[in-house]
Amino acid sequence: MKISSVGALEFLDSRGNPTVSAQIHLQDGTVASAIVPSGASTGEREAAELRDGDPNRYGGKGVQTAVTHVRTEIHAALVGYDVTDQKRLDDRLIELDGTPNKSRLGANAILGVSMAAARAAASATGQPLFKYLGGNQESPLPVPCLNVINGGRHADNTVDFQEFQIAPHNASSFSEGLRMGIETFHALKTLLRTEGKATGVGDEGGFAPDLGNDEDAVEFILRAIEKAGYRPGEDIVLCLDPATSELWNNGTYVFEKSGQEDMTTQEMIQLWKTWVNKYPIVLIEDALAENDWLGWKQLTATLGNQVELVGDDIFCTNPAILQEAIEKGVGNSILIKLNQIGTVSETLECVQLAQKCGYGVYVSHRSGETEDTFIADLAVATGCGHIKTGSGCRGERIAKFNRLIEIEHSLGDSACYAGLGGFHQSIVSTQH
Repeated sequence: MKISSVGALEFLDSRGNPTVSAQIHLQDGTVASAIVPSGASTGEREAAELRDGDPNRYGGKGVQTAVTHVRTEIHAALVGYDVTDQKRLDDRLIELDGTPNKSRLGANAILGVSMAAARAAASATGQPLFKYLGGNQESPLPVPCLNVINGGRHADNTVDFQEFQIAPHNASSFSEGLRMGIETFHALKTLLRTEGKATGVGDEGGFAPDLGNDEDAVEFILRAIEKAGYRPGEDIVLCLDPATSELWNNGTYVFEKSGQEDMTTQEMIQLWKTWVNKYPIVLIEDALAENDWLGWKQLTATLGNQVELVGDDIFCTNPAILQEAIEKGVGNSILIKLNQIGTVSETLECVQLAQKCGYGVYVSHRSGETEDTFIADLAVATGCGHIKTGSGCRGERIAKFNRLIEIEHSLGDSACYAGLGGFHQSIVSTQH
């Protein structure tokens, strides 16, 4: 179970930007690797990627320096380590880096090694990754939240809000839920095409049409659900990620893409209250900006008993920030992104804190994704109940869905599907 060598390569993510692929070799001959994703709309307090900054290579986005750190410093520090002691290994990486945000070695270098180590340990102990990470607890397969319309920084269109998702909760299995979602995705394409709208896709595989306003996206999706033969609110519900930190400008929410009037925090809260009462929405991620903490507290007091209010940019998968939010009554759920914090151990610590304190947990990909399926296993291991990993197309997104189908099949009769209960605040089932 001891590490014999650590390596890395410069790979490409789904946007064609460089990223780190790390490899772990064990003394028993086990080899495992992991590829690190990258975000577009990122929180200010995320762990820091290390980019080369050389304008003559990949426009400055190369990661050769991070790769070199893995091959040299990290390799030297980890040779001989027991790969099954994930916490000790991750703590060594954090200590070796020596910065608060992993900026010296690069969070992309550190996370790649951390993920590869977990995968190597699972393989060496003869377990699937989800079992190794989660232990013997029986966890449900998560509800797939498909991002069917893209806007914001994920698409070049007139839609300000970043993600409009469908969540097919009323199914007998993950596979059936996924089928419902994919059928709705294709029905949406037909509707958009019929009305002369573009059906090209954004970064995460959702359609990226020009629309009159953000609410038009919701209306199109509801029609698509019905066209696919399902009932909005009964079979398929909605989730949103407006990514409002990207709209925030000196205390005001600015809608540059659509040209809508700017909004105050109070107006944004009223908008969400109206939408939640009008549409079958069970989850809103980043409903307010990461620095609008007072607004978040008011929002939670207003809608926290009706809908899952997920913190992404505001929490950054950081246990210390999450603890502050819990104490202040901010949000009721956290988005989990491995590369926001930079190690597997810290990610699991954040999940455990959230679940212990009654907060929801929502596992997520990044917009610059890879074919690596680690988060599919993570979603099952943590019993988070719901996952977002893209839409009904693009191979790097579908890979996670296919991995979840494999996991479901491997569990056989013991497999179960989270359904609406996979969302925090099950009270939403009575709201629509």
